[in-house]
Parts: sequence; C-alpha cells; structure tokens
Amino acid sequence: MSGGHVRNTAAMLASPRCGASTRSGFACAAPAVRGKLRCRMHGGGRGSGAPRGNRNAATHGAFTPEGIAERRAIRVLLRDAETLLAKIASD
Repeated sequence: MSGGHVRNTAAMLASPRCGASTRSGFACAAPAVRGKLRCRMHGGGRGSGAPRGNRNAATHGAFTPEGIAERRAIRVLLRDAETLLAKIASD
C-alpha cells in the first residue's frame, strides 16, 4: 500500500475567490461565500451588511428645514441678548 487517499480539490480550487483588498495590498485568496462576492471574513457571512429597510439612513432631524430655522432663531435671540447686556453694562 502506498498509504493515503487522493484528495479531490479541483472544485475548491476552481471556486470564485473573494478578491477584497487586504492590508498587505494583495487580493484576498479565500473562497467567496456561495452566492456572494466576498469571503466570510470580508462581508460575505450571514448577517453581514446593512439591515433590511435601510434603517442605516435614519436621521436625527438636525438638518431638516425646521431644525435649521430653529438654530437661526436661537442665534438671533442670543445676539440680541448679548447686545442688550453690553448696553446695560456700558450705562
């Protein structure tokens, strides 16, 4: 006996590769997850990516027209208060 069996690695070697840029500057050579373009370490794993419904785009409302108008009104009030205080202090 020659000792050992022959491994059939042809399918593994023919599988698509991840190709993500690594820190060393080379392309990742790990096999891509089935149905995805990247390996499990570069975003192809289960649960990776943005949540459904684009909840990542939820905003805080600071840059809505109402929020901008409110900040402008506050700045005007503060400027008027500073002017009044300076006038009182000079008298």
